This record gives sequence, structure tokens and C-alpha cells, in this order.
Amino acid sequence: MPRDPPSFFDTVRFIRYGVMHLARRMRLERGDESLSPSKLILLGWLLRSGPMTATELAARERVRPQSLTRALASLEEDGLIDRQADESDRRQSVIAITEQGRAAVNHDLRQSDIWLATAMTQRLSPTECEILRLATQLMERLAAASDATPREEP
Repeated sequence: MPRDPPSFFDTVRFIRYGVMHLARRMRLERGDESLSPSKLILLGWLLRSGPMTATELAARERVRPQSLTRALASLEEDGLIDRQADESDRRQSVIAITEQGRAAVNHDLRQSDIWLATAMTQRLSPTECEILRLATQLMERLAAASDATPREEP
């Protein structure tokens, strides 16, 4: 018996489930001693984008700077970030990832990268791996969309 093609929102839910399930699995593969997701995200921004103020970090995460206070204090206490006075505005400090912070991020992500590489090699064809690479580029474009207006489900 032929099935009706999935609706647009069925597809949206299917994608959301797959992304969340994979993200959860990769978090589990990082191990018990890994950084918290919020700390890893903050260190990731600093690693990719370079030093910035807490205000800039908060803007990238779309949270208030006060929301980062505890995580940044903990990262600084652990020696994973360093704060220096901002040259242009001495009231603010510029936050940079330390070498110890880089090593912590790389160690944390290496565990999930190894798991993902192994799973892809064992379960996917080279063509499927390429499709995932292309899909990742599309997901990055979607994640960067700040002007997306909600579309109501029919």
C-alpha cells in the first residue's frame, strides 16, 4: 500500500530528532570528566573567533552577559581562560582561551570525533559521508539565520 509523502513539518520533526539524538550520543562519548556543554560552547567561541568581551560572547550565545558570569569565573579559576583589561574600554575585560583551555577542548572533542569517525566508517558509504558533509553546511546556514520567522504548521 503506497504511503503519502511526509509533510513539511514531519520532515522538520524528523531532522530535529536526528540532530538531537546524534548530539546527545556525541555528548555521551565525551566521557564523564568532560567539560559541561556551556563551558565547551564558550571555549569553542574563543577558540574559533579569538579573544572577545563577555558582552560579545553573550551576543553570540544570545544570552545576557550576567548569564555567563558563573561559567566564566569557573573557566578562569580552572586556568582555561584569561582576562585582560580592554585597551579601548578599561571598564571591560577581554577574554581569551589559554593553552590549557585549547588542550581541554581538543581532548574533550577528540573522544566524540573518534566515535563519530568510527561510526561513519563502519555504517556509511563514502557517498553517504559526503551527503552528511553537505547537510552540515546547510545546518550551519540554518543555525546562522537570525531573520527566520516562524511558519505555522497547517
